[in-house]
Amino acid sequence: MSTTSTPLSGVNQPLKGIGLILLATFLFASHDTLSKYLSGFYPIALVVWARYLVHTLLMAFIFIPSAGLRGLRTRRPGIQVIRALALLGTSLLFTTSLMFIPLAEATSVNFLAPLLVTALSVPLLREQVTRGQWVAVILGFVGVIVIVHPGGELFTPAILLPLSSASCFALYQLLTRLVSRYDSPTASNFFAGLFNTVLMSALIPFFWQTPELKHLPLLLALGACGMGAHLMLTQAFRVTAPAILAPFSYCQIVFAGLLGFLVFGHVPAPIAQVGIAIICLSGLAAAWQQRKAG
Repeated sequence: MSTTSTPLSGVNQPLKGIGLILLATFLFASHDTLSKYLSGFYPIALVVWARYLVHTLLMAFIFIPSAGLRGLRTRRPGIQVIRALALLGTSLLFTTSLMFIPLAEATSVNFLAPLLVTALSVPLLREQVTRGQWVAVILGFVGVIVIVHPGGELFTPAILLPLSSASCFALYQLLTRLVSRYDSPTASNFFAGLFNTVLMSALIPFFWQTPELKHLPLLLALGACGMGAHLMLTQAFRVTAPAILAPFSYCQIVFAGLLGFLVFGHVPAPIAQVGIAIICLSGLAAAWQQRKAG
């Protein structure tokens, strides 16, 4: 899923920013598709470990030669540790949910995260939320209820997995906003990748399964998609205002539905499509309210 950042002052290239965020959402959806496919062959822990390992190695290869280790240091390691754990929780919970829930539906439920950020920004960041934004948050939860609806095939305990993932990702986004006052997006992304790689490396002996040769390119692509998506997203928010880009982040749900159909042959049920549309509209409404307030 996508995150937000702060644009550089004086920079306004909306078409470039929109193109970058569309590419980022496609890479995020591709990452989730690969995660769902690979989790059918390997333990979730191994899939997540490979994702962070490749992510971290690629970032080190790209940024250390130019910025050096000093440019990747953090001034708020405590916040960064909690932020990394929140991101790891999102990865583990969401990837696990894909074993039980179709890609488009799981992605839609996970997109409650921006709405949860709106709700939690009041007690945690002391920000003001308008009545319209509260209405958008409530509509988002209505959309989830429509997707899950009692008696439906998704009305199982497994739906708690993407809901919990959305909660972790909301915390991750809030901490990202907080730590952005002190660290660069590159330093934050590198720290999260490195910390989670080290943590998962300590656990991976308990879940190890030697990957088949044919799956190695997919494991590499998994990490590359994750890192590439974050870099594209960061660059998008550096050249275009967040209020303009926020609605386009919901294209990830469209890409997830398309890839879910092409790879797994799944088409969301009509009532699930209604719920997905409600979540998208609630997110767009929240973004519009934020832009209006800004």
